[in-house]
Amino acid sequence: MDSTLLFIFFARIFDVSFSTVRVLMLTKGKRLLAAMLGFFEVSIYITALSQVVQELNSPIKVLIYALGFSSGTLVGGFIEEKIALGYAMVQLIPKKHASQLIMALRAENFGVTVVEGKGRTGTRLILNIMLRRKDLPRFINVINQVDPESFFTIFDARSTKGGYILGDKK
Repeated sequence: MDSTLLFIFFARIFDVSFSTVRVLMLTKGKRLLAAMLGFFEVSIYITALSQVVQELNSPIKVLIYALGFSSGTLVGGFIEEKIALGYAMVQLIPKKHASQLIMALRAENFGVTVVEGKGRTGTRLILNIMLRRKDLPRFINVINQVDPESFFTIFDARSTKGGYILGDKK
């Protein structure tokens, strides 16, 4: 394969991945880091694009450019998932085992605030849990072990202040 095609493909993977992380940094309030990523993102983008625009009659370059973009979207999503910056707010409504679920979550050092609510089928407990996004898999594992029929909603939390969010995992 032509080295220009490889360059275009990998350049697009990098610039689209940088774009994904840049937007994440902006939403997390890290403007300086986002600006630096933007510099590299656009520099790579323009360089790759110039390789394609030089020969618009080459459909293979356009195809490789598009494949690089698609691959960069996948890689950027993977990176974002692994970085898992920030916090999530989970609202959890246990189906059957509320007290066991509360104890299991607290045993795993998750802060659980319990509120009583009235639903279609009567009174239910609503559990509110603020946690680090990187702890979501561990959190969901506890739910699946104790009360897999629970209903929960996960919200992105832009920032937090106070409360009980433990840094150390068990």
